[in-house]
Amino acid sequence: MAVSNSSTEIVISESVLTQHNQDRFLPTAALLFGAFIWGLVWYPIRILEQAGVGGEVTTTITYFIALLIGSVLFRKHICYAGIFNGNAHLLFWICFFAGWANIAYILAVIFGEIARVLLLFYLAPLWTIFFARFLLNEQLRAQGFVVMVFSVIGAVVMLWQPGTRIPLPVTFGDWMGLLGGIMFALVNVLIRKDQSHSIQLKSIAIWLGATVIGFACSLILASPLVISEITLQIWLILLAVGILMFILSILVQYGLTYTPANLAIILLMFELVIAAVAAYILADEILTWRELIGGFMIVSAGLFSTKLYPSLRRVV
Repeated sequence: MAVSNSSTEIVISESVLTQHNQDRFLPTAALLFGAFIWGLVWYPIRILEQAGVGGEVTTTITYFIALLIGSVLFRKHICYAGIFNGNAHLLFWICFFAGWANIAYILAVIFGEIARVLLLFYLAPLWTIFFARFLLNEQLRAQGFVVMVFSVIGAVVMLWQPGTRIPLPVTFGDWMGLLGGIMFALVNVLIRKDQSHSIQLKSIAIWLGATVIGFACSLILASPLVISEITLQIWLILLAVGILMFILSILVQYGLTYTPANLAIILLMFELVIAAVAAYILADEILTWRELIGGFMIVSAGLFSTKLYPSLRRVV
């Protein structure tokens, strides 16, 4: 009888373990696939730029496509009472700053070195500490100082140039990568602060922000674009990127919901590896030894930041 009970317990344990592994597989796969696509999406964006479709216009069209799809699928969540529930201002700021984060990202990958601008983008944990202190009233702990020190030293090592006193970004792409990371951190803190709106509404706000900010920048900065001159192939690329932006939003949100934070950040940083390899193969870009050392410190700070901000997520 004892043997029978033991066998039964083993069977039950194996069944529970199998179910646990199955439950973990899909969220993990979603995050890995999302990181893989984010590491490659810069390439069609550069193709569009070379075809005469600037980053501002690309942002507007692709996120408008994502917005249309999301508005149709999530239409039940779009209601006056759900939006204007006393915290509508938070949803507005998520919309506004997410727009700047996304257009800065797209301009960064067009005009900067891919791996370099992504590393600057991933300085976000450093900025998150400051925003969380002022917006969430979170006190800085010992781990926060470690994140700050590693992030700052990594950025200094990567940005320092011989003959310069202050290590600052030297190219437009670098500045956009840095700005995108700052806006990304701010949006993450605002998302954590706003607990009264659904994920669907926040996602729609992000797509809407990127569309509106992209359109505004197109009117001010972009060269005049004649729609009739855009070929069918370019329209197909724009459509594909727009659909990808929507799919990435769903995948990353799903993966982050069902994956432990310490594992999620590791999976998402797979984007850096894919981007570095793809940039070397497709654009003949390679990191210098200073960028590698600085990047290692920035990534280390990002991994350590999961102890502080388990909800840190990729803005899409």
